[in-house]
Amino acid sequence: MPGAASGSVRRLVVLRHGRTAWNAEGRAQGHSDVELDAAGHAEAAAAAPWVARYRPVALWSSDLARARQTAAYVGKESGLDPVHDERLREFALGERTGLTNEEFAARFPEQAAALRDGRWDPLPGMETSEQLAARVSAALVDLAASIEPGETAVAVAHGGAIKVGVSALLGWSAETAQALRHPVNCGWALLEHETVDSGARWRLAAWNLSAPDPDFTSAGGVR
Repeated sequence: MPGAASGSVRRLVVLRHGRTAWNAEGRAQGHSDVELDAAGHAEAAAAAPWVARYRPVALWSSDLARARQTAAYVGKESGLDPVHDERLREFALGERTGLTNEEFAARFPEQAAALRDGRWDPLPGMETSEQLAARVSAALVDLAASIEPGETAVAVAHGGAIKVGVSALLGWSAETAQALRHPVNCGWALLEHETVDSGARWRLAAWNLSAPDPDFTSAGGVR
């Protein structure tokens, strides 16, 4: 059991929301208020008891429906009321919102080509990676500051927001961040924040953890 953080360490569990119909269809969601589908509710219900094992004392969530619904499961298991913070939202995607990758490439070929090359060429209404990194990392810093050393908090957010925001906290370059696999639905990262003689530092303790697959574990597998 993970239990409480130790010593001077504050710990954050940063959880991605469960699946939506747009996830299943490969549609970019951005700030659209898409709700969890049946699979997403099942994922959130399965993940929540495992996240609760970290014994969190605070629970923050993006205010978008898919994150709020996921956070509600964590709240039920941990006895916490979620605090909704719009800074934990996904990328604002502007004119890309609702499009599949194929539709995006057909309508905006130059931007799609840039994205395949690892570059971000924003469309009207779309945030830059720097803007996303700034707001998400600020929310995570504030969440860590709201708890005491030795305590754990949970943030429920979105795949792109988690990848970019966590990378910013760690001081990684955009190129280094690309080495991280995109978080799975209801996958989580574990961050540690510690104050040392030289100042405060963040560490990535784990990435893309998820609840065990019952079929896999019953067959003798190790998650």
